[in-house]
Amino acid sequence: MLQLSFLPTNTQKIVNVASVKHRSPFRYPGGKTWLVPRVRRWLFSFPQPPTEFLKPFAGGAIIGLTVAAERLAGHITLVELDEQVAAVWETILEGDADWLAEEILSFNLTPETADEVLSRIPQTLKEKAFQTILRNRINHGGILASGAGRIKTGENGKGIRSRWYPETISSRIQQITVMRDRITFMQGDGLQILRDNALCNTTVYFIDPPYTAAGKRAGTRLYTYHELDHEELFAIADTLTGDFLMTYDNCTEVRRLAKAYNFDTEVIAMKNTHHAKMTELLIGRNLDWIRGQCIPQVNMTQSGRQGNL
Repeated sequence: MLQLSFLPTNTQKIVNVASVKHRSPFRYPGGKTWLVPRVRRWLFSFPQPPTEFLKPFAGGAIIGLTVAAERLAGHITLVELDEQVAAVWETILEGDADWLAEEILSFNLTPETADEVLSRIPQTLKEKAFQTILRNRINHGGILASGAGRIKTGENGKGIRSRWYPETISSRIQQITVMRDRITFMQGDGLQILRDNALCNTTVYFIDPPYTAAGKRAGTRLYTYHELDHEELFAIADTLTGDFLMTYDNCTEVRRLAKAYNFDTEVIAMKNTHHAKMTELLIGRNLDWIRGQCIPQVNMTQSGRQGNL
């Protein structure tokens, strides 16, 4: 049975991410855990669950995984261009999740063992997936792009082990396998996938691209594929038959693009990974659903949203 409680929709109220279930094995820059309650509200604003939920820039996929786990849509499609990230999702969703989970559990992480693993040329997709998870967990901020530095002192002096939680990561991987029949992963260009699916009127689109301003931090790229034609993305969004929700950095250029396409916008308060208060911009055709009185908080006493999926 699905039970809902409600929180005020004051868009300046910062969501406590500790109250949101973390489902991704990644520690991902730009993660959207803080947005989960508002995405729930968006999906509950429809008279019935969407047939398809498409995320063209998968990344750590916390939103897509939440939608799948809570059955907020009939099916979820994740798309990712980055070969490293794609290797993880393909390994988990297409058959080698048990191997990956066990490899993480049994690995004795030290600077020396990390060097040894990451110096290898991976011979299989699952080996590449393990390297990616390892790199994600020992690099500053989870950054996978070339040139990223490793954690040195870390949390409480734990060094590179400070973000290495093998039991937690392995458990999240196993939990994803339980719902993998509801998830399809595609490695590819998110813009092209949006073009190919623009006429699917039973599909909704959660669009969380590499940001215009957030593609760099202190001179280091967060994402390997950080360059994107943002004007083209807005032009494609304008052609989508189904509803969409974008999240972007709150900057002048993005607001200009949204205005040019007559899209609705709402500024949302959030905290980044360093707990600094920031704002991001939500963009859609009509965001009246977020300006109501309540945001639903889900208590899944049994798996699944009520209604026909």
